[in-house]
Amino acid sequence: MATIKLRKWNVGEHLKTEEDMARYLEACLEEAGDDASFIAKVLGDIARAKGMTQLARDTGLGRESLYKALSGAGNPSFATILKVMNALGLQFHATQRRAHT
Repeated sequence: MATIKLRKWNVGEHLKTEEDMARYLEACLEEAGDDASFIAKVLGDIARAKGMTQLARDTGLGRESLYKALSGAGNPSFATILKVMNALGLQFHATQRRAHT
């Protein structure tokens, strides 16, 4: 029997352009339901792909605070989420939710 080698998935390796980042966030927003920690983690993935040091400068928030807030285990304020989204060049938009059948 052959041995299968697995390697850990790193989404950051696939977030090369701002369009990739926006599409990743959009897909995750569709899947997240009401899981706010999942969205915080997704923003953390995007932030690490873009560079956490620059994000800290752009938001005026500490790097360590950003790592914690965007880890999925943190509980960032909505103000922090908005600052991060703005600094990443991303924006929320609202559409009517499809009815569940």
